[in-house]
Amino acid sequence: MTHEQTPNSPTRSTIRHLALSLGITLAFVVVEILAGFFANSLALLTDAAHNFTDVLALALTGWALWVTTKPAHAGKTYGYHRAGILVALVNSTTLALIALGIFYEAYKRFIEPPVVKADVLIGVGAVAVVVNLGTALLVRRGAEHDLNLKSAFLHLMGDVLSTVGAVAAGILIRFTGLDWIDPLVSLFIGLLILWNAWGIVRESVDILMESTPNDIDLPKLVADVMGVDGVSGVHDLHVWSISQGLRTLSAHILTGDIPISEGAAIQAAVSELLSHKYGITHATLQLECEGCVPADLYCDIANNHAH
Repeated sequence: MTHEQTPNSPTRSTIRHLALSLGITLAFVVVEILAGFFANSLALLTDAAHNFTDVLALALTGWALWVTTKPAHAGKTYGYHRAGILVALVNSTTLALIALGIFYEAYKRFIEPPVVKADVLIGVGAVAVVVNLGTALLVRRGAEHDLNLKSAFLHLMGDVLSTVGAVAAGILIRFTGLDWIDPLVSLFIGLLILWNAWGIVRESVDILMESTPNDIDLPKLVADVMGVDGVSGVHDLHVWSISQGLRTLSAHILTGDIPISEGAAIQAAVSELLSHKYGITHATLQLECEGCVPADLYCDIANNHAH
């Protein structure tokens, strides 16, 4: 299987969908800004600001997808898979900053609520729901296995929910005349944005810190490896992610004093187990005879480097 054909690799159709989504979103940002000023609606201007971050997010996401197709070389032996994680972290950080700005503007409008043109808010908001939902569906494919795409998808789905909130605010203002509903809805939109941003930040940091993937039970993994015929021990175990869909493991496997050919069979059996049961497609296994030291399950690199 070539690099371009791997299941997690971006396709040209994915990049085309991102480009189309970016163009539609950018055009609608201009419409929403004009409508927001005309209607004097913070909810619409808030959604326009969020949509503009979607434009930036989609551009960065497309760039990262293109970069990750570049092959590994002597200077980047893992390739460029982490580019998508960095973009996801940038996208989520900008979302958090925008949420803070929304909270500030909503606070000012709570103190002095301006008059809001509810009809414009309802009309533009309804169109925004359709536009945002359409662009979100364009980038949904692959988002469950790629944190970069997931960050872009959550940007867009956040817009879907926020525009539904803007329409609801417009309807309530239309029938009640309570203009403070507009900043109240903006406050909820900001909380939604902040919640989505936190999830992506946490997952991005976990990957950059080379944490063990959350869905991998290491004691169970060790027990399964120990169950492979010929394996008598496991130590110096490390499990981490290069990207959300690319997991890596390294470990020392203890065996008896056996020929290299038998060791190769054990190595293949362990690799197959890790791939099929835990989704770890890149495993570096060092076979050792019993009695090797140190034998800590989780190697402390700082203290054991001399060994």
